[in-house]
Amino acid sequence: MTTRLHNHNLKAGFRIRRCPDAVGGFTLLEVMISLAIVGGLLVTLLYTLNYHLGIADRHLIITVSTDLAKEKMYEMEKTPVIQKGAFPEPYSNYSYETSIRDSLMPGMSEIWVVVRNGKEKVMLSELIRKVK
Repeated sequence: MTTRLHNHNLKAGFRIRRCPDAVGGFTLLEVMISLAIVGGLLVTLLYTLNYHLGIADRHLIITVSTDLAKEKMYEMEKTPVIQKGAFPEPYSNYSYETSIRDSLMPGMSEIWVVVRNGKEKVMLSELIRKVK
């Protein structure tokens, strides 16, 4: 029984040359291309991670500011006074400002609370009966 080997590449004139001492592996060009792809992916991953950490930090600041403003608004409902100041520890980097304005509605006043932390600012307002 005879086995025939068909090599279509040889018929078309293509020959694969290998060094007699060659051992299977990747060429330098293949390794460099794969490193460039992995490097690009890592840069994209780090940029995305940094961007989303910044967003999460901003959301934390806004959430804390809103909670502090609600607390100050509750105090203003009981005793409406105009004041400025800072919150006690651990929120000493947050400052507040309260104000009272006349409302367009008769017999009502508008109370405002503004809480700041760096560039972020949260403002709340509410209508209350005029203090006599």
